[in-house]
Amino acid sequence: MRSSKLCASALAGALVAGSPALAATAERSNAGLLADGTTIEAVTLTNAGGISARILTYGATLQSLFAPDATGKIADIVLGQDTPADYERHPNYYGVTVGRYANRIAGGHFTLDGVGYQLPLNNGANSLHGGTAGFDKRVWLVRSISSGPVASVVLSLHSPDGDQGYPGAVDATVTYSLDEGGSLTIVFGAATTKPTIINMTNHALFNLAGDGSVDGAMAQKLTIPAAAYTPVDATLIPTGELRPVSGTAFDFRNGRVLAEALRNGHDEQIRIGRGYDHNFALDKGLTATPQLAARLEDPASGRMLEVLTTEPGLQLYTGNFLDGTSLGKNGHLYRMGDGIALEPQKFPDAPNQPGFVSARVDPGKPYRHVMVLRLTTTR
Repeated sequence: MRSSKLCASALAGALVAGSPALAATAERSNAGLLADGTTIEAVTLTNAGGISARILTYGATLQSLFAPDATGKIADIVLGQDTPADYERHPNYYGVTVGRYANRIAGGHFTLDGVGYQLPLNNGANSLHGGTAGFDKRVWLVRSISSGPVASVVLSLHSPDGDQGYPGAVDATVTYSLDEGGSLTIVFGAATTKPTIINMTNHALFNLAGDGSVDGAMAQKLTIPAAAYTPVDATLIPTGELRPVSGTAFDFRNGRVLAEALRNGHDEQIRIGRGYDHNFALDKGLTATPQLAARLEDPASGRMLEVLTTEPGLQLYTGNFLDGTSLGKNGHLYRMGDGIALEPQKFPDAPNQPGFVSARVDPGKPYRHVMVLRLTTTR
């Protein structure tokens, strides 16, 4: 695969004499109001290569991510909604920061140090993405913004002891940073006053052809370096098994077009998930520095996205529950397959699965997850 041609002329210019005019920028603005009159802010990070990310303080949400294709044409490549009020009225997790615990916890219940904790049940019999009022439905504070070779914004949130049933008062941060090489780095951090569980990620749904494209995202090619995945029961809770992907619809090790097996009714797991809604056990495991978790390529536009992470798992979700009733940006009605979520994280239901990597966080030992969205082109 050849190196990226991502706005080569602009990037080359940035290297000449290191012109300050071509440094990445961070701009703060008013994004609109919530139903109770709360003002939501937006911070837009932009680099010289034409990539820009707009982050809302509501849910620490990645509302848009604009990137050029192989010819330089720029498009928004994440699904979302037009205003903060839309995110509040019609919560669909588009681009939000999810926590305290991303993904599902069976029965909304877990035990820590012999004490049982009950979480809200907001996904059938289970708890999903932190409960009915998770991190995605909170207003985060802007702690700092900066421009320069790397443009960034730091957001913070205080979650009190007992919030949504979780133990410990937690101070969480999310830092978005955009560099001139085309990487948007998202760093999640959290410190707790009591032993607790934390599992944070970003829930962007990507379509490298551009949000609202006629053919959706399922013609795009996905690679996941994982020899095993965690099959689920009828409520989408992992069974505890690490099942080999070899010879199944879940083998993305050498890259495959998403649509190839999306409706493979012969695979029970595809039937259960109504498509892909499964966690992959990454070959790399839990790492100190971010390593490759997924590569998504759009043959039509030439855009390529690489997702890197320090976490051991990656949830693949093909928008199976989007049914045309969800109104997105620019009046788009989102349907199944219009976007793909690639969510690095601890495994679903890890607090109840002793064979999974632990999600426990203790006082004095802060949680940290680094994920990178690296944008390039394939030609």
